[in-house]
Amino acid sequence: MAAVHSLSKADIMEFALRKRNSGEFYDMSLDHLEDNFRGSIGRFCDIAMALRESPRVLDAGSGNGLLMALLKMLGHEVHAVDIVDHSADDLYRRHGIPFSICNIEADTFPFDMESIDAVTCCQALEHFTHSHLSPVLEMKRVLKTGGILEIDVPNAVCFRNRSRMLRGKNITFDYHQHYLYAKPVVYKGREYYPERHNREFTKAEMELLLREAGFRDIEVRFLKSRRYRTGLDRIRSLGTALRDAIPSLRKSLIAFARK
Repeated sequence: MAAVHSLSKADIMEFALRKRNSGEFYDMSLDHLEDNFRGSIGRFCDIAMALRESPRVLDAGSGNGLLMALLKMLGHEVHAVDIVDHSADDLYRRHGIPFSICNIEADTFPFDMESIDAVTCCQALEHFTHSHLSPVLEMKRVLKTGGILEIDVPNAVCFRNRSRMLRGKNITFDYHQHYLYAKPVVYKGREYYPERHNREFTKAEMELLLREAGFRDIEVRFLKSRRYRTGLDRIRSLGTALRDAIPSLRKSLIAFARK
């Protein structure tokens, strides 16, 4: 299979910054997109590198659409699904990203078996209410044989979480708002709580999930959490760099596996 692109990670970052600065990527006046770009672009470049031989990509839990916009500009055919309707959002309209509403825990994807080259699921699995196995098996269903699954999730034992526990604080969302008084989304007779983290993961748990789903060539690693900063603001990255020096204390996990 011919590569969609042959850019290095550094090249992809340069490409993304050029598109951002020219206004082609997204409207920089939209603070939530600018903040997400700065916090996620390093991870997105890792993903784009891994998927450069995957022409057709599905993003499960696509959120604001930044990753799919980047992949489309790089030459991929992209598709997006989410429990929340994003079809009228800026990035989906700007880049013409095909979007479908889909509760990944309850619905089948609107795609045929073995019709997708790669599936991404970025910072979404932790919001699932019930067992993660069924939705991951659905991701596997639509993947072609040899296709790639990418999942990234919070690292349950990161520095922040260990620090909070030592200070007598919980690692999860605000107890009053998100647990005591949380109102479920009822869908097909079942309750869901998508607004909170229902489960964060250890490296071993993510490996177990992918093994149980029958994936092969499983790679789970601790992801560096460098935020894109410029000027004097780059000084603030020193603390992150120190935490990242010990991989197990990093903020997130990223996993790649093949069907």
